[in-house]
Amino acid sequence: MDIQASLKETDQTFTEFLLILASVREDQINTIPFKGSWTAGQLAQHIVLSAGGFVQLINGPFNDTNRDPELHSANITATFLNFNIKMQSPDFINPPVKEYHQQELIHTLQDIKADLLKAIQKTDPTLTCTAFEVPVLGYLTRAEAITFTIVHTQRHINQLKNINKNL
Repeated sequence: MDIQASLKETDQTFTEFLLILASVREDQINTIPFKGSWTAGQLAQHIVLSAGGFVQLINGPFNDTNRDPELHSANITATFLNFNIKMQSPDFINPPVKEYHQQELIHTLQDIKADLLKAIQKTDPTLTCTAFEVPVLGYLTRAEAITFTIVHTQRHINQLKNINKNL
């Protein structure tokens, strides 16, 4: 894993997501743009839950890795960036239906971004995270967890753009 490239991609991805989120009118953050869609606030909360959880995973307990530490990275990237695939969010990162506050979401996501950047710099990406087994993939290495967080957020950038366009 190229640490510098991961730092740059993380920074760019979260910066873009935050800029789009900030461009949503405050009075529309909780507006459903079309049938079957989350609100911009719910989507941002989904990223808070997912990315925040992955930061905890990366900083959590670990073991040595007995395989290529990036074995699943290409598949994770291909899956999340294939916009022809419809995905269902697991219940534990489904955002609740409630009133969200734009600035609170922005600040929380800025903190998660900073924590993820710090984790990329300070942790060994070759070690396997043992706090949580990801459905289908199993235990991820830190490198794979970082890739997952980046491409999952990139996937939702497109969704946030679509939500904002339809408000």
